[in-house]
Amino acid sequence: MTRLTPGFAAPVLDAQASFRVILEAMSRPGRLQRIEARITPPAPLCTAAAAALLSLADADTPLWLDAGEAVAEWLRFHCGAPITQEISAARFALACGTAPSLEALDVGTDEDPQLGATLILQVAGLVASEGWRLTGPGIQHEHRLRVHGAPAEFTAAWARNHTLFPRGVDVLLCAGDSIAALPRSVTIAEG
Repeated sequence: MTRLTPGFAAPVLDAQASFRVILEAMSRPGRLQRIEARITPPAPLCTAAAAALLSLADADTPLWLDAGEAVAEWLRFHCGAPITQEISAARFALACGTAPSLEALDVGTDEDPQLGATLILQVAGLVASEGWRLTGPGIQHEHRLRVHGAPAEFTAAWARNHTLFPRGVDVLLCAGDSIAALPRSVTIAEG
């Protein structure tokens, strides 16, 4: 048995503050937001991804992850999310290594598009003002975002995901304590 590190230092306040940051990220796609919560997740989990899962996941949201047993144990303890081996059954998917294909995730149904999964994708870095050109709801003209460590085929997979709207997968990009959201309604074009 591994020794668990603490979750949020102030569980209620940190969860509320992190949830507000995630909402801000979803309403302003591609804009970098910063998680302020003090948290020490097990490796390889970064602060932003850990805070997102502690704020969003619970006993009713199956979680798929590739981060190893220490992270799975930590998340089971702190948020109670059941871990699933079947990515298509996950409400949340955490990718710390190679990202799964968006097509493997649940996209919801026409009747219940809100059941589409959210991919929490850890990347090497996020830089505003360069890279991808994002357009869509929540973006006045266009927003730029460079994602270091995104899969090479990500923009093509995203284009296919976008055609499913209102069904589809949402993505939270996480690097260190920074987070940026890609709701399924956003269009991505190469820089």
